[in-house]
Amino acid sequence: MKVLIISGGSIEEEFAREFLRDHSFDYMIAADKGLEVCDRLKLRIDYIVGDFDSILPGLIDQYEEEGTISIDRYNPVKDYTDTGIAMRKAVEMGADEVYFIGATGTRLDHSMSNIFCLNYLRERNIRGVILDPHNRITMPVETSFEIDRTSQYGKFVSFFPYSEEVTHLTLKGFKYPVTDRSMKKGDEGLFVSNEITDEHAFVSYDKGIMIMIESRD
Repeated sequence: MKVLIISGGSIEEEFAREFLRDHSFDYMIAADKGLEVCDRLKLRIDYIVGDFDSILPGLIDQYEEEGTISIDRYNPVKDYTDTGIAMRKAVEMGADEVYFIGATGTRLDHSMSNIFCLNYLRERNIRGVILDPHNRITMPVETSFEIDRTSQYGKFVSFFPYSEEVTHLTLKGFKYPVTDRSMKKGDEGLFVSNEITDEHAFVSYDKGIMIMIESRD
């Protein structure tokens, strides 16, 4: 089951239109201010969650009056972000893939929190993907996988350790190949802005958790 979460970060509406034109989802969840974009784009959403402390006045009231979409309203004093609540909703629904748009933007604290949400999904063997016009961010579930050059998201591929260390990392088919290297927290630049040169690139590692960011200018 594929679930899309529309969060309250920065969303370029043309990007959102194109993304939704090219992808289909079983369910869509609006997280707090993400409802504003959903409303402007006239999206068919299935659930609305959040504390609604940053949404346009009156908008959530309008949806509550209509009563056609399930709404979970939370106290602003809570343990999770609105995106985190939406993610847990998707997991409860049985999602095996969760996509996020509007999960990055000017608030770096929220962006980092949303990236960390990917580990919650990874621990449950659920693929999580954060997308914006310039980045695709994942936390791979597998310890070995292939990237097709034709389907990569932009020109650059970077890897960062989420755990203290990622061991025996090997990158094949890249401009800067790596064989059996360890990637540790605090490493500066070694695994940033690599490029795929072959038709298929291969990534493998032994232990650890890593963040992969595919980027384009």
